[in-house]
This record gives sequence, structure tokens and C-alpha cells, in this order.
Amino acid sequence: MPTVNRATFDQVMVPNYAPAPFIPVKGLASRLWDQEGREYVDFSSGIAVTSLGHLHPELTAVLHEQADQLWHLSNGFTNEPALRLAQRLIDATFAERVFFCNSGAEANEAALKLARRYAVDHFSSDKDQIIACAQSFHGRTLFTVSVGGQPKYAEGFGPTPGGISHVPFNDLAAIEAMISDKTCAVIVEPVQGEGGVIPATQEYLRALRALCDKHNALLIFDEVQIGVGRSGSLYAYMHYGVTPDILTSAKALGNGLPIGAMLTTAKIASAFVVGTHGSTYGGNPLVTAVADKVIELINTPAVLNGVKHRNKLLVDGLNQINAKHSVFKEIRGSGLLIGAELAPVLQGRAKDVVTLGAKHGVVLLMAGPNVLRLLPSLVISEADLAEGLRRLETVIAELVPATVAA
Repeated sequence: MPTVNRATFDQVMVPNYAPAPFIPVKGLASRLWDQEGREYVDFSSGIAVTSLGHLHPELTAVLHEQADQLWHLSNGFTNEPALRLAQRLIDATFAERVFFCNSGAEANEAALKLARRYAVDHFSSDKDQIIACAQSFHGRTLFTVSVGGQPKYAEGFGPTPGGISHVPFNDLAAIEAMISDKTCAVIVEPVQGEGGVIPATQEYLRALRALCDKHNALLIFDEVQIGVGRSGSLYAYMHYGVTPDILTSAKALGNGLPIGAMLTTAKIASAFVVGTHGSTYGGNPLVTAVADKVIELINTPAVLNGVKHRNKLLVDGLNQINAKHSVFKEIRGSGLLIGAELAPVLQGRAKDVVTLGAKHGVVLLMAGPNVLRLLPSLVISEADLAEGLRRLETVIAELVPATVAA
């Protein structure tokens, strides 16, 4: 096989990413190893994907078993693993019907299309307004970047779809002023991830539910990042006690294999009659077999209560770092989606923390230039959590004097 390294990326790949200088080649639980044999504590989980860690033995066993039986069927057929996963999701949630696709963006695309189709079928063709939140993120398709509340992701790709409005997140007065009988859907992340790790208030989500009911609009929860256990509940709507009409899920659902899901009721799902929407690979047996095991493993008191326990360990550790170095303005989030907003001493330098973190053997993320984002595995060992925090403190201790001196 030809030798490849980070320089190969610049020679063969479209330059829409700026990947790290090292290439991971092996993972196990919450550790990664690169081409040079260097070891890292993984506090990113592939952006909230490998929530059961790398190379989980039960998932690996299911993958191997299914790989020896059947990988793919066209959507002219169904398959046993997809039906089992759909039933498991229905049994565990408010949903009565499930649609499978390959990513969070596709799940959100399906949800938004369904909302408009449902409005046409039950009300009128001009009931097409979609309301989303500023700083939200819902995917990278043209439709979902237009709905997402970060204009930078849609720049240069116009004209973008119409009928989309944005309001400030957690601002009840703003949504009350915007929503009307022309609104077909309101889409919201219970915890904004890319927008800075900002949780919705319970009062806000409850008010959205009431407003959508009043105006016959569908409430869509984008749980692509916070769903599948990361909040400490299987889905965050359960934590808030507010039930949406449509829920989207992806990322951790496949623990690394590409899958998205849209969950809804039978009444709403009926708007997607045969031929209205589809996916070539969505719900293929290989991926759904693994995802079924993921839900089985995560949706247990041991794992979900463990998320709450690890949240306390992680937040306490960050507070201890802050007590020594005064680098965090605020530590916020839900479960094991934690954002640490940087104080003036490191203002705008989240990327520097991430870069130096890799040099010290801890994989970190950012949510904008001023927020450090931490997404460890839901089952990370206490020892690995402590070691990752120790390495993060080494990074902070190295950066702060340099920042002050500058």
C-alpha cells in the first residue's frame, strides 16, 4: 500500500477541511494512537459520535456477525435489523414511525420536508414558514444551512431556499412576535452545540410547545448532537419534559457508522406517501444492526446515570483548573456536552487550546473561537477522564503565561 501522511491530504482531497497534523490509526475505548505511535485521550468522540468509545467489543461483534450475512438492500426491500432498530426506538420514545438516512443533515432535511408536506396536506400551500434560532446548526445541505442560524455556512451558495426566519435562541418574546398561522414548523436544538454549547431553558421549550400547538405548527427537536444518551437521558426531550412532533437523531446512533433517523408520529408520518422521499443507503442492515446494539447498550440506568456522574467529575475538574488559572468565564452544557467559555486572558484562542492539546495528548474541540467543547465517551473510565483533565491543565498552564506575556 502507498505511504500516506498529512501532506497527502493537501495533494488529493478537496480543501474544505483543515485537519490536524497527526493521523490517528488506532482507537480503543477513550484512547487514540497516531501513525507515530503517540497516544491521546479522546475528549471529542469524533464530534459526539463514538459515545461508547472506540472498538467497543459488543459493537464489533455485531458488526462482524452482520458483515457475514448481508450488507445492503435497495429501498424496494426492508431488512430485519432496520425493523428491529425502528421498533426499539419506538418502544423507547414518543415516536410511532421512523425514517432512516445516513447523517444528521439528512435527518433534518427529511424533518423539514415532512413539516412542509404535512402543512400542505392538512392546511394550505402557503403555510410554509420555518422558524429556527440564531447560531443554530442543522447540517450542510443547502436547505439545512439556510435553516441553520449561522449565515457564514450559506455564504456563496445562493440563492438559498425561502420561507425561513430566525429568532434569538432562548428569547420567548422574539418567537411570540414571529410565529403565526403561516408557520409550518419551529426547529430547535435543546442544547445548541456548534453555536457555543448553550442549553435551552425548560420554560423556553415549554413555551415553544404551546405556541406550536396554538398555531398548528410542528415542533422539531434537532437532537443530532445531544441525543442518544449524551444529556443523561436517552433523548434530551425526556430531560426537559417537552415532547416534540419530530425528532432527529444521528452521530452517536451508529457509534461511528453513518446513520441518521427521523422520529415522528403516525399521523405526521402519513404525509410521506410512497415516492415523496427516500434514501439509497438509509437503514441498510449493516449500520442498523450496530445502531440497534448502541441503543440497547446506552438506554440503561447504568450508562445514563453514569453520564450524570461523569458530568460532575468533568465539571469539577474544569472548575479546579479554573481556580488555579482563571481561564474560563463560564462552564455550561448538559451531561457530557460541556462548553467552557474562555475568559479574557485567552479570549478568542480556543483553536490554540485545541492545537496545543494535541501536542500534549488530549483531543479537544471548539464551538466557535471562544468556547472549548468537551465530548468524552459516555462510558469513559474515571482514570481516563482524570488523565485528560491533567493534560488539559498542562495546556492551560503553558498558554496562560505566554498570553499574559504577549
